[in-house]
Amino acid sequence: MPTPQKLLNRLSQRASGWRNQLRQRRRIAQLARQVAENAPPPTQSAPVVVFNASTRLSDLSLNAAFSLLTSWSLRLSGVPVVQFNCQRGMSQCVLGSAYALSTRLQDYPGPPPCDTCIAQSKRLYAGGDVHAFHYRVDQDLAAKLAELDVPALSNFEYLAEGEFSAPAPLGRLVLPSIRWALRRHTLPDDEPTRYLLREYIQSAYQVARQFAELIRRIQPQCAVIFNGVMYPEAAARWAARQLGLPTVAHEVGFTQYSTFFTAGEPTAYPIHLPSDFELNAEQNARLDDYLSKRFQGKFTMAGIQFWPEMRGLDAAFLEKAARFRQIVPVFTNVVYDTSQVHANVIFPHMFAWLDLVLKVIRDHPHTLFVIRAHPDEMRPGTAKQSNESVRQWVQTNRVDQMDNVVFIDSQEYISSYELIQRAKFVMVYNSSIGMEAALMHKAVLCGGKARYTQYPIVFFPHSPEAYEQQAQAFLQAEQVIVPTEFTRNARRFLYYQLYRASLPMSNYLQVAQRKGFVELRDFSWQDLLPERSPTMQVLHAGILHGQPFLMPEEDLQQSEPRSA
Repeated sequence: MPTPQKLLNRLSQRASGWRNQLRQRRRIAQLARQVAENAPPPTQSAPVVVFNASTRLSDLSLNAAFSLLTSWSLRLSGVPVVQFNCQRGMSQCVLGSAYALSTRLQDYPGPPPCDTCIAQSKRLYAGGDVHAFHYRVDQDLAAKLAELDVPALSNFEYLAEGEFSAPAPLGRLVLPSIRWALRRHTLPDDEPTRYLLREYIQSAYQVARQFAELIRRIQPQCAVIFNGVMYPEAAARWAARQLGLPTVAHEVGFTQYSTFFTAGEPTAYPIHLPSDFELNAEQNARLDDYLSKRFQGKFTMAGIQFWPEMRGLDAAFLEKAARFRQIVPVFTNVVYDTSQVHANVIFPHMFAWLDLVLKVIRDHPHTLFVIRAHPDEMRPGTAKQSNESVRQWVQTNRVDQMDNVVFIDSQEYISSYELIQRAKFVMVYNSSIGMEAALMHKAVLCGGKARYTQYPIVFFPHSPEAYEQQAQAFLQAEQVIVPTEFTRNARRFLYYQLYRASLPMSNYLQVAQRKGFVELRDFSWQDLLPERSPTMQVLHAGILHGQPFLMPEEDLQQSEPRSA
């Protein structure tokens, strides 16, 4: 039972949180009012449609902030902006069902928390041009879905007369979302899963249909959409492409409070690296400063700091490692992460890759394999803990009982970089650690497509058979030779990823009291004008004129992040 002092501390923390939330809501309302008052009359140009329904419920996430700030900036420049907004438009939304399934331990999620979400939307889009969409059951679609199993639902297509010229691939559009909501890749063919698939498919169809109606009515010039993988945004983007409307989508960038915009697939992070680009002394120094912090665990991703501490390899590990001929670290990913949509090109999923890795482990008892679970797999204090984890795979296959295996769980804060330094080579699926290992002059054998596999940085075999042959060759070789171009390309690509393709918004955002969310800084509405912000200049040029979403090198200094 908590002591009176602990109860007082909890009440004090809650009161502080409520005061801070109220302050932020007033701040948002103030800026929304200022944008509405100071935006010039819309020009005669076609409007831009902005849509994100999967980035937040009641508080401000990074991607919700990116969308909001971009739309405010466009409006302040006289660009007409239409916000496509959910008003109880889905029977089950991704965030609502994921939260319910993860926290209430029930098979069937209740209705989504529409009241709090709608209230937040009213605050964020106050004074703007809002077009709401609503949910209604399509009876013909419902009849077609009623008796289907999970495989059939996952591949379901639907063509309604007069809506689109091609069947809507609704099963494929919702599949990444159902995996994300259930925190797993492999879907059980049970009624709760079939239920959620049916609800997502019905809702995705309503989003696509009503988004198409909006496009036909207002004839926009472009749509700005959150990542394009979560099913509401995926459905809207599919509908836009059916009607020939250009779209851009965004995700979090690779530096704190930065965003990544692209006309391609944002969770694949397509980055074009000019063939003649070489780092100069200043750029090399900037990159080295970043890497020195990264190698100490001092970084965040999507607003989360994964490493509260980072420990070196202890004496017990070093004593065990000394008994083996060589060390090979194996770095895994979160199997339901949206990046996996693009990763699974050689293997059907990450666990199929791990099954092959296990075969290689059994063939080489004199090699110590260190299997590391991704730090986000069991993120503490959140509803994002995986229901199909590397830990489970290790236990099921008794991998942790093998003499030549060390398993490092997701919440063991042991330095990956010390492992890499001692490694003969490194095995990864599609984790960022693969590129970092290449920067450390190590050979990297990659099992999944990653954003960096588009350039010669790592070894990326074309089939499972070729992957196994390459692993066997590395293990049997006296020394693994890494082409010199791999390290050069890794540095060039990482610099471009961090400083050119990641568009900083640190002048507008800071960390919130609630973990994983952000707040608006104290800035004026004029700071959102493109002439006052290099980032907004890039966004305007990309959205309105199809220019690359890249920070000019000369603007990097003035856009360096401010301290939180």
